[in-house]
Amino acid sequence: MSGIIDFHSHVLPGIDDGSASLEESIGMLREEAAQGISHVIATPHFYARYDNPEQFLEARKQAQKQLCSELKAHSGLPEITVGAEVHFFPGISHSDVLEGLTIGKNRCILIEMPESVWTDRMYQELEDLALRQGLIPIVAHVDRYISPFRTRGIPERLAELPVLVQANASFFLRSSTRSLALKLLKQDKIHLLGSDCHNLTTRPPMLGDAVEVIRQKLGEKALARIRYYQEELLTE
Repeated sequence: MSGIIDFHSHVLPGIDDGSASLEESIGMLREEAAQGISHVIATPHFYARYDNPEQFLEARKQAQKQLCSELKAHSGLPEITVGAEVHFFPGISHSDVLEGLTIGKNRCILIEMPESVWTDRMYQELEDLALRQGLIPIVAHVDRYISPFRTRGIPERLAELPVLVQANASFFLRSSTRSLALKLLKQDKIHLLGSDCHNLTTRPPMLGDAVEVIRQKLGEKALARIRYYQEELLTE
């Protein structure tokens, strides 16, 4: 597990607003492979207020089965592990629907927070996910919440909680946010990376480019720390 893992992607075909077809999924994985990514976590959206958990898990199972079957006909494409991008909802720390939404057989779960001001109760819910349910919350695409037009106090609050933080590749690639992204990574306030890829056109995989930016600006030590967190989460 020496490479950088894409911890946030929408490569499963036909399950959410990500890949629309099996062919597109394979194309996305080819792009990932070309960028040096050998392991991709597939995290389709899950909204508790819309999605029936059993139906979601069955749809995810079928999409995974379809994709993994097709992968047998190709060589050199990334390994796939399934999870979900679970949209935060009030009472999430007491919910009994999260068990099947963790990443693989591990206790980590990707949580998408609201794109609005976070209340103290929301932070408490994140903490309670760890304390009550024994889960490791991973806050998805933290860059969406700390852009200049939103609060920048979020990384500091998250650093006080038993959570990990994932940032998107675009955070490191945009000239307007690159310095902030590198600063937070250097301060150990970003732990995991993701492409958040949805397709091959408007939201393609770009994680390899972000990894190269990190390597050039911060060196291999920063990447080694990311690999450490990956291995802590996924080594059973």
